[in-house]
Amino acid sequence: MSLEGKRVLLTGGAGGLGVLIHARLQARGAHVTVMDRQTSALPGAFLRQDLSTPAGLDAATAAAGEQDWDILVNLAGIQYFGLIERQSSEHLIASYMVNLVAPARLIQAVLPRMKAHRSGQIVNIGSIFGSINFAHFVTYSSAKAGLRGLSQALRRELAGTGVDVTYIAPRAVRTPLNTDQVLAFAKLTKMQMDEPAAIADRIVTAIENRRRDVYFGGPESVFVRLNALLPGLVDRALAANDRKTAQLFVR
Repeated sequence: MSLEGKRVLLTGGAGGLGVLIHARLQARGAHVTVMDRQTSALPGAFLRQDLSTPAGLDAATAAAGEQDWDILVNLAGIQYFGLIERQSSEHLIASYMVNLVAPARLIQAVLPRMKAHRSGQIVNIGSIFGSINFAHFVTYSSAKAGLRGLSQALRRELAGTGVDVTYIAPRAVRTPLNTDQVLAFAKLTKMQMDEPAAIADRIVTAIENRRRDVYFGGPESVFVRLNALLPGLVDRALAANDRKTAQLFVR
């Protein structure tokens, strides 16, 4: 599908990966509007909204629902790495708001017009962590697992409406989302991290091709299937790294 002239709403478009996706969409002729709580100097329209609070999300969905969109890209995300009991209640709630509730609310806002036009595309950027649920990323993994389920159920609900659903699950990407502790975890466990430019290319290609489910990383894709069929086997495979990682939080 050509992206020429398509009206795209991109959440999290002011972040490291978002800036790259924005540039690639614009290069293909799309008219991109960024929704982010950070200010942005990117060309094109910008909606400054905070997806982490109920009031902010109400304002964001109202703004989204006022316009016609051809494509909604739910990219915005936040992450917590550590023991779940040490995550603040405020951050825990914000994690689910941004990573799962906001995509669902924005989908609600844009769908009526898409369905009326019998054309549209919902793109949810998940994570391999949503299929292989990692220790010490409990809220992030579970929220992304929810986003994966949301995408699958929504696709079934929208069958025959002309609105497609694309779910994309990158593995770890080298972006500012990663704290020093996450980078230490990656080094300790020898976790592969992809360069954001390459991931932005693959995401935009998946959008162009209206792909259904896209998982990045060969070994990770195998683990996704194994975790669905034999989760106990994956538990054992990850156990040694989980024990190593736990040492990062001893104090």
